[in-house]
Amino acid sequence: MTDPVLLSSPDALVLVHQAGAVRRLTLNRPAALNSFTGALHAELLAALDAAAADPAVRALLLTGAGRGFCAGQDLNDPAMAAGPDGRVDVGAVIDAHYRPLVLRLQLMPVPVVCAVNGVAAGAGANVALACDLVLAAESASFIQAFSRIGLVPDAGGTWLLPRLLGRQRALGLALTGDKLGAAAAAQMGLIWQVHPDADLPAAAQALAGRLAALPVRALALTRQAFDQAQSLSLDGALQLEARLQRELGHAPDFAEGVAAFREKRPARFSDR
Repeated sequence: MTDPVLLSSPDALVLVHQAGAVRRLTLNRPAALNSFTGALHAELLAALDAAAADPAVRALLLTGAGRGFCAGQDLNDPAMAAGPDGRVDVGAVIDAHYRPLVLRLQLMPVPVVCAVNGVAAGAGANVALACDLVLAAESASFIQAFSRIGLVPDAGGTWLLPRLLGRQRALGLALTGDKLGAAAAAQMGLIWQVHPDADLPAAAQALAGRLAALPVRALALTRQAFDQAQSLSLDGALQLEARLQRELGHAPDFAEGVAAFREKRPARFSDR
């Protein structure tokens, strides 16, 4: 495995490493369980944009430093301060930070793996779930903490949770705010896999590397097709499939995949 190269400052709020074709982004506010601030949002969005624009990146891995993935919004951040009327405009924080972040994740041109190394609470949980494949450490937990402070799930939670779990389980987690352990999250279909804590970094890196070796343009369009098909009729989904297959069928990766199959050799994919 290629040794990761640090591309950011070692004290950045988002550590950026490159190992082969995998770009790893690490939320780096461990003393605050990597809770979101405006500054962290700015660095993370910039890092995601840079990864999207870099042809050397064929898969993305998102994780957290220290003992947690992300505890959600930092309530001490200046963005959460009350205005002149004495009220906090939480909607403005969503519009300014979480909406661009979640949409950026959904539109990444490469597959996105999230390694949840500890607690993922509130918006932190839903940002993790917005990634394509979520792996978690055995000690990790997921908490929809919004009801405890009089809010609804955000960072895409109202869209993601019912689709992943169904209405009853989604409502159960959102209304109670109960902690969900990693094993239970995997059993319910909320996440992809659980690994022993010590094995999670290597497992996540290996999965991201495996995805990077596949035709990543097709993987990104698979995500798009799944998301769009949720609001389509069966006939609409079939038409979407035809359009995407026409596009991919004209691309070099399809020709390479067919040639490799016929020649009984590993494929060398290059589309992005």
